[in-house]
Amino acid sequence: MTAKRFFTHPVGIMISASLATFLWGSAFPFIKLSYELLDIHSNEIGEQILFAGYRFFLASMLIFLFFLFRNREMRFRQDTLKPVIKIGLFQTFLQYVFFYIGLSMSTGIQGSIIAGTTSFFQMVLAHILYPDDRMNRRKTVGLIVGFLGVIAVNLTKGDFQLQIGFGEILLLFAMFSGGFGNILAKEGAKRMEIAYLTSYQMLFGSIGLLMIGIIQVGPFPFSVSFTSLFILFYLAFLSAAGFILWNNVMKYNQVGKVSIYLFLVPVFGTFLSAILLGEELHLFVFIGLALVTAGIWIINKPKK
Repeated sequence: MTAKRFFTHPVGIMISASLATFLWGSAFPFIKLSYELLDIHSNEIGEQILFAGYRFFLASMLIFLFFLFRNREMRFRQDTLKPVIKIGLFQTFLQYVFFYIGLSMSTGIQGSIIAGTTSFFQMVLAHILYPDDRMNRRKTVGLIVGFLGVIAVNLTKGDFQLQIGFGEILLLFAMFSGGFGNILAKEGAKRMEIAYLTSYQMLFGSIGLLMIGIIQVGPFPFSVSFTSLFILFYLAFLSAAGFILWNNVMKYNQVGKVSIYLFLVPVFGTFLSAILLGEELHLFVFIGLALVTAGIWIINKPKK
């Protein structure tokens, strides 16, 4: 089966998009564990950005090595410099700079809910950019149902008060940057292989993150253990595998059709946090999963 046939088949879309969001969801508990092991606190933005820089730099190296061992051509092409830097700027660098700074100024629950707006931004951008991918009543209903699922998942995490401050605005910028970066990657995939595009955008994006982190806190302010190194490698792996899967899904499908799957990220994150960190699992989490699944079905159900 060719890549295009797999990533455009309904089962292939479901498997690849769900696996990508599962991998990204698993980042939540593993980042918490790594912060504990490396003694990184919630207000230490420089250390968080530096850690993210190492994570994405290592992710790009993993992709390079994997495809070089398979005798794939990964040498950088000068004609791809501009689009790769642009994708790395939005999909990696700006998204995570805005995310870490915004999250430090916001509550965890608001950050989790705002993270669900990536789907909204992607679908709105697709509506503007692609004449055959317009918003309609079915997509709108599916988007609302899915977003209600994200809210339901977060209802038990603390007192939720709707407020928009500077932190929340930065988080919205982070989600817009991620959504716009995904659109840019979809366009870039028309002239570059997904592995090439993903590895180099992560490389350029991580260099920017590392520069900010090193300027603020130095190149290596952490006390490293075997466990923390293992977690760093896993976070790099999930970033590499997740972005390759997701960029393939975006390449072969309408943005409005697959963006709804991003609502699964906080749901998977909550489930895995309960398993790995012993956090309590409430009924609302299962309600949220049901709503997100319903939103996916509404958008992707066959037309009569």
